[in-house]
Amino acid sequence: MKVPTVHNSAKEGEIAQTILLPGDPLRAKFIAENYLDNPVNYSPVRGMLGYTGTYKGQRVSVQGSGMGAPSMAIYAHELIHGYGVKRLIRVGSAGGLHPSLKVGDLIGASAASYDSNFNQQLNIRGTVTPAASFNLLKKAHQIAGTKGIPLKVGVVLSSDLFYTPEGTKALEGWQDLGILAVEMEAATLYLEAQMGNVEALALLTVSDLPFTGEKMSAQEREQTLSEMIELALEVAIS
Repeated sequence: MKVPTVHNSAKEGEIAQTILLPGDPLRAKFIAENYLDNPVNYSPVRGMLGYTGTYKGQRVSVQGSGMGAPSMAIYAHELIHGYGVKRLIRVGSAGGLHPSLKVGDLIGASAASYDSNFNQQLNIRGTVTPAASFNLLKKAHQIAGTKGIPLKVGVVLSSDLFYTPEGTKALEGWQDLGILAVEMEAATLYLEAQMGNVEALALLTVSDLPFTGEKMSAQEREQTLSEMIELALEVAIS
């Protein structure tokens, strides 16, 4: 794959081998400007901003990935196959399904179930399991423990639908299976990483509880997202 790619105007060498992937491009800008030293915007294509800078002296990039599986698949694939990225860490929000979860809790997704037809397009017999890279998940768990940050590790659901006619009823079966939370991108990130033989991890902050209607306040969002971002950056340079 030649660079620049269709969806990214970065030149060869402008993207670090380790990258954080928030869905919102403005959150990528926020992370770059508030956590990285000397950040440089390498791509404004489609408003999906990407930056490279340093964190504690080590080179790290951050790239908006958009919402949903197709958008994540495009950016992850081009980053892996076009720019040689080796470690991809999603930093995003999720709706908590498990009764033990509270708004603001931090999740390390060990694997991701999904409700799309991605598996049917891979031309394989059986069902693929999108899973995190153990190396990155282990680092996240260790670093979180050292910093006193509670990190719940388990399986999440990556759904293609944000709104459904059934509402929360569509999530009841997943809750019964012990799924921790629902989001939209982790499964695709893990599958792209597995196919590209690279490492990936999704760190997720519980921003709401679909079954109770509870949502994160502005203050809680700022504080807990900061914990997630800092944990992700520590994993990125470890």
